[in-house]
Amino acid sequence: MTGATLRLATRGSPLAREQTQLVARRLAATGAVPPIEVVVVETRGDRVLDLPIDALDERGVFTNEVDAAVFRGDADAAVHSAKDLPSSAPPDGLVIVAVLSRTEVRDALVGRALADLPPGAAVATGSPRRRVQIASIRPDLSFVGLRGNVGSRLTKVPDGGALVVALVALERLGLAAPEEVLSTSVMLPQVGQGAIAIRCREDDDEALEMLSAVDDVVSHRAVRAERAFLARLGGGCDAPVAAYATADGVGGPVRIEAMIASGDGHVVLKRRVTAADAQEAGTTVAELLLFDDGGHALVDTGA
Repeated sequence: MTGATLRLATRGSPLAREQTQLVARRLAATGAVPPIEVVVVETRGDRVLDLPIDALDERGVFTNEVDAAVFRGDADAAVHSAKDLPSSAPPDGLVIVAVLSRTEVRDALVGRALADLPPGAAVATGSPRRRVQIASIRPDLSFVGLRGNVGSRLTKVPDGGALVVALVALERLGLAAPEEVLSTSVMLPQVGQGAIAIRCREDDDEALEMLSAVDDVVSHRAVRAERAFLARLGGGCDAPVAAYATADGVGGPVRIEAMIASGDGHVVLKRRVTAADAQEAGTTVAELLLFDDGGHALVDTGA
């Protein structure tokens, strides 16, 4: 930090701005930060809306430009949805200094509940992870792609069908209640879903000290396990994957359930692991899925 304010970089979507305001409120409550300035950065993922996310040949389409603002010195820290972070380690020189207390990880259906959807009904989602898990339960349904911010998505519920959205997004934006909240036994979430991560420069001691004050160690351990799972699959993994971890306190065991699926949803592999260490839990569940259960074929071929 070099100025009289703490500058937080973020995407410009309503949800990203609200999450950044949440970070700002948590930081202000510590009483140990200067005035906070929000620096809005447009990302490629926000600019290119005519293609599905998995068609954009780039990792970090919602995070790269925000991180770059921190590198350039235009901001002191970057606020991210943890689910948007690529599976690889942070760019050289940046570190995830804090993960806010995680609240809601589940997905929800707007329009109709799953059991109420008639055969052939359309489900709107741009997520292969959501599509394959719903298809494994209701193979009779059809799917349509979807992009845009949460508010605009809610205007695109298919007639007689449903739209899938993260419950936490509805809650943080104060939007309509869904018709059904899907349990994690039905729909495993995206890695990092529901968590807010803060990155800053690893050599910025002042920012590191301020931002670490809002780190929730238990949530951070869970997200670390999920990201370890994703990292072990490899940066080029395009298969639908999901993971949800919970930690017993600061030093207790970490439990994780993870999934690898085929692109058509005909093969859905799931495993649970408990380990003392978050990194070990995530790496172990990935290796079991890859090598004991045959998931390497799905990851290697994107089948």
